[in-house]
Amino acid sequence: MTTETLNQHIEITPGISSGKPRIAGRRITVENIVIWHERLGKSADEIASDYDITLADVYAALAYYFDHRHEIDQSLEESRAFVNALRQKSSSKLPQKIQDLTQRGED
Repeated sequence: MTTETLNQHIEITPGISSGKPRIAGRRITVENIVIWHERLGKSADEIASDYDITLADVYAALAYYFDHRHEIDQSLEESRAFVNALRQKSSSKLPQKIQDLTQRGED
């Protein structure tokens, strides 16, 4: 009898998904699974069904996350900080457009 290991479900390949741990043969990262499950509240069944992966893949990703929680949380925080910095550099023009349209309506 052969026992499947975490290594059969999770792989890290430089140049694919920025070298982040991901579902073997897919571009779905462990970070993706963590966000969908831990932060958006999707069940493992929902994730497996929505993204056509096995439950074993989902649970392997979650096991990998819990084994490497600090590193993955740090990577998620760095990504969030990067997005926030981009948002600050290129602010939305929508509020100004709404204000302009509102003022035209008052004239």
